[in-house]
Amino acid sequence: MKDITPYNINTFVRLIEEARRPIIVTHAKPDGDAIGSSAAMFHFLGLCGKQDRLLVLNDNCPRFLGFIRESIPQEALIIREESQQKAFDAIEQADLIICLDFHAFHRTGCLEKPLAESKAKKILIDHHLDPDRSLYDISFSQNDISSASELVFWILMATPQINGNAEKFPPAGATALMTGMTTDTNNFGNSVYPSTLTMASELLRAGVDRDMILQKINQEHSESRLRLKGFMLKDLMKITKDGVAYMVLDRKAQYGYKMQEGDTEGFVNEPLSIAKVKMSIFAREESGEVRISIRSKRGTSANRCAKLFFNGGGHENAAGGKLHLPIDQVEEYIRKHTHIYMTEYEK
Repeated sequence: MKDITPYNINTFVRLIEEARRPIIVTHAKPDGDAIGSSAAMFHFLGLCGKQDRLLVLNDNCPRFLGFIRESIPQEALIIREESQQKAFDAIEQADLIICLDFHAFHRTGCLEKPLAESKAKKILIDHHLDPDRSLYDISFSQNDISSASELVFWILMATPQINGNAEKFPPAGATALMTGMTTDTNNFGNSVYPSTLTMASELLRAGVDRDMILQKINQEHSESRLRLKGFMLKDLMKITKDGVAYMVLDRKAQYGYKMQEGDTEGFVNEPLSIAKVKMSIFAREESGEVRISIRSKRGTSANRCAKLFFNGGGHENAAGGKLHLPIDQVEEYIRKHTHIYMTEYEK
């Protein structure tokens, strides 16, 4: 792991030791990896004696990750959509900002401007392509790794506090790391490397209850979520002749099924179980934009498609983006531009 060098680890530890008001931020609409890696870093800062640490989120975390959120003291968690000025003040007053699971400030939503203007020292830990390293005092960036949570695991394992012994992780932090990695790999279904399995083995040996994690993330959803999933697969999913499956979910259906943030997590993966489907796209109407999630099978680039046609990017087989179109125009846009992509760029 190219960035986990003695010099970088010493710098990482020194910046934490010198900080009086460290904060942690992650991307907007946080997923399991964002919450898991952030919570683990929060607990590590506690291990380092940083009592005034804060976790600042642009949006609330998904309901199914409530067990991770509950490990963070209420007074140490600031959610911008609930208290914007408090979030902005925390960033302004911070002297160290640890940036997790995003490669550019615009991925943090409304936190972008205060982050860009902050004079605090900044640390980047991310697994996406093409980070702007010039924005940070130190960067740990690697894309041939399962998740930000795995990258955090290996960074912390190299610190004097953990010293290669996963049993020294705070238990809540170890659980958060396993959760983040498990959700980002779709339970070891994609982006799994030898180091990923080693991480899992180390955390299990340290006492992490993986069965509990799987129950929390897979078996404690609402009835309305399952009915929404059935509706989307039965009535919304369409497949083009180019092997692209897509689902477009408008706000009316979201309200009808009482959808909450995180309820559609993983739905975009479902159409990939169909043999003829090479790529799956999920479009969800939000306030002022349409959020796009793209997944693909090996040999088809979700990242390239997202960059070319959906104002986004990500990983080779998992990417995201957004469209600024009326929801009733999105289906035609997807059909037209995925046809261009599949016939001209994926020959």
